[in-house]
Amino acid sequence: MSSPLSPEEIRAAAETHNELGPAYRDAVIESFLNKVGREIDARVDARLAQQQAVQLPARDRRAHPGSPMALAIISMTLGIPLSAIALAVGTHPAGIVGLLVVWIAITAINIAYNVSYANVSSAARSQQPPNRR
Repeated sequence: MSSPLSPEEIRAAAETHNELGPAYRDAVIESFLNKVGREIDARVDARLAQQQAVQLPARDRRAHPGSPMALAIISMTLGIPLSAIALAVGTHPAGIVGLLVVWIAITAINIAYNVSYANVSSAARSQQPPNRR
């Protein structure tokens, strides 16, 4: 980032400060300090914008609710009783078909969730700048 306060401007402000009487010296100093303040504000704003741009991908990844491990635990917690209910029918074909439907649905939900979770995570990683060493 190039500074709008060049060495020539600083020298000019110092020379003007020396040439003018005491009544104008305060105005010259105040004007110079205002320029310096605006430059500092611009640099801080640029750095904050850069930091926010880096932090946004991390927020996107966290915006994906839950984790694959939590979904797996919930799937097992629900799958076991549903399997018991389906098998309680006995050797009737509806019981075996019901068991297959339950576990195929659980598997499909877990796969779909993990694929979307992986896509969000990889997109977030690709937007982060490389680590400096």
